[in-house]
Amino acid sequence: MRIAIVLDPLDSLKTTKDSTFAMMVAAQARGHELHVCEQGELSLIGGSVIARIRRLHLTDTRGGQPDWYRLDPELDAPLAAFDAVLMRKDPPFDMEYVYATYLLEHAQREGARVFNDPRAVRDHNEKFSIAQFPQFTAPTIVTRDPARLRAFAVAQGEAVFKLLDGMGGASIFRARADDPNLSVIIETMNRFGERTVMAQRYLPQIVDGDKRVLLIGGQVVPFCLARIPKQGEARGNLAAGGTGVARELSAADRRIGEALAPVLAARGLLLVGLDVIGDCLTEVNVTSPTCFREIADQTGFDVAGMFVEALERAIARG
Repeated sequence: MRIAIVLDPLDSLKTTKDSTFAMMVAAQARGHELHVCEQGELSLIGGSVIARIRRLHLTDTRGGQPDWYRLDPELDAPLAAFDAVLMRKDPPFDMEYVYATYLLEHAQREGARVFNDPRAVRDHNEKFSIAQFPQFTAPTIVTRDPARLRAFAVAQGEAVFKLLDGMGGASIFRARADDPNLSVIIETMNRFGERTVMAQRYLPQIVDGDKRVLLIGGQVVPFCLARIPKQGEARGNLAAGGTGVARELSAADRRIGEALAPVLAARGLLLVGLDVIGDCLTEVNVTSPTCFREIADQTGFDVAGMFVEALERAIARG
């Protein structure tokens, strides 16, 4: 296959732990051609979506070397000319990201096969999407009403507040009902009713890890990565200083994963990262799910290989 990958600048990738790098290694090992471009190199010209793109050759497939790739000269090519297009640009999910999904959706109409499906990515806000699966979630509200946010915290005793466009654990606050800073937290996040906020009941099981459960091609990866918060921290995100520990799935992890995997795959989401705390689903990540390398390094399970095999099956189905 000829695979086009839309991603962040190559020199920004940390190859010792980057999931996109792991995908590229697995794809090259199976004889597939890799081509790369950045989000800003997509254009609509003459009615077709064109990428300023370069053939990528991996010269270091283990990761950690500064000169890990070689690029052929750039050229303009329609995305429909590739067998598969992978959208692996990291958040933020801002308007530029949305515009990129419009371009990718147009490319689909020209025959491109895009993973994850750009419309499905737009339709699945990574925080709000849990509302579709209430049987697996802790008590949650989403509102711009500061009085409702305060009432929720009081009713639950302790709550976690999130912005719907947050990433990497940024702008997440934990507050007790009797916290003297509760009003300040709500005002800061909610901007006196101008910004929508999600509030969830605080789950004390976070001390045992915020688990990333991966779904690939409608199947559940048998291991998760539990991201353990550092001392005194309520966030397990690796970007917030958490420590990643790979584990076999618990019965609850598997139950959630097996319920959601076929539903999300049918919507065009080849790769999904569920966040689970205790027995509760807290997020559905569809933009650029990670944790391939950490799980593979600690368990030996070839997550990237599973992904490339699922991609091959998806393309073969047409």
